[in-house]
Amino acid sequence: MNYNEIVNTLKISRDIIYEYVKEGQTVVDCTVGNGNDTVLLARQVGLTGKVYGFDIQKEALEATLKNLTCENLDNRVRLIKDGHENIDLYIDEKIDFIIYNLGYLPKGNKNIKTNKNTTLVSLKKSLDLLNDNGIILITCYIGHEGGIEEKDAVEELLKGLDQKKYNVIKYDFINQKNFPPILYGVEKSKTRRE
Repeated sequence: MNYNEIVNTLKISRDIIYEYVKEGQTVVDCTVGNGNDTVLLARQVGLTGKVYGFDIQKEALEATLKNLTCENLDNRVRLIKDGHENIDLYIDEKIDFIIYNLGYLPKGNKNIKTNKNTTLVSLKKSLDLLNDNGIILITCYIGHEGGIEEKDAVEELLKGLDQKKYNVIKYDFINQKNFPPILYGVEKSKTRRE
């Protein structure tokens, strides 16, 4: 592994997606934003897979749909204009992979952002929907008002997960300035440890 391979959470997150998400899987982007992860997930799941994408902002969903359509991937994705805390109202099947990018829409209205209350509700529901061996990636952007509080709440929830059922990791760039994002990974273990 070279230094440039761990330069930021985006690279690490993408590497995990490339390694883990496969043809035929059902996956969720809980915070569509500009649609970059949604497009990547749609490519990875192939013709037989399915992507659900949540966002509360119309412009985010429109931009994502445009990007998906340009690549002929829109038929693999169901975009949902609602908060991710309502994930269970739209999905009643097991999910292989779920991703969150917590904060606000890049280049968007910084007053519209995720918050700890709805994020915790969503994460608890996502854990229930997750398949055995499924993965959840959560990137917490903390340089905005409420970002650190949301990160702290997410971390407390994840610390409390039963180690016999879940493996939880944290990527934290401790020598970088300007509030670098923190990435959490959760794997639901198929083999229960005693």
